[in-house]
Amino acid sequence: MSSSHSSTGVPKWEYRVRFALCFLGLVLSVYALHVELSRENDPEYRAMCDLGHSVSCSKVFTSRWGRGFGLVQIFTSKDSLLNQPNSVLGIIFYALQLGLGQLVSSRAAFFLVMFSWVSVAGSIYLAAILAFVLGDFCVVCVSTYIVNFALLYTNLKRRTGLEGRLKRGKSE
Repeated sequence: MSSSHSSTGVPKWEYRVRFALCFLGLVLSVYALHVELSRENDPEYRAMCDLGHSVSCSKVFTSRWGRGFGLVQIFTSKDSLLNQPNSVLGIIFYALQLGLGQLVSSRAAFFLVMFSWVSVAGSIYLAAILAFVLGDFCVVCVSTYIVNFALLYTNLKRRTGLEGRLKRGKSE
């Protein structure tokens, strides 16, 4: 086994990249939650990511689509416990990606990829809302979309690497 792989067979770069992406995703999500809660407590609050009228993350985070992707309140009340800020969902997602990423199994790889596809679908949906409904540009939002696509790529590489290793192991 080459020195570019850990003893588990997962490339070392992948652990570093996963940690960096999950850390960045967590920082962005915690910041988004901070901005949303600050704005709810003080409507005059101005976040660092509020760069102009149509470049405002706090406007996006406090919009209908900033909680439960704007979909949960269709089925329940706006103030329901189920209607959490998207940033809370992000915190859960990045923590899961970090934790599951420590497990080296085809089942963990499957869940990493599935959760990533869901996050990418959510990113595409929210990007469309951002562009076509809110007419806004949110630096924090777009940054999380990039992190989500990069995690999907990382997870697909993990899964194909593990599948290749399993096939090689069976043919030996």
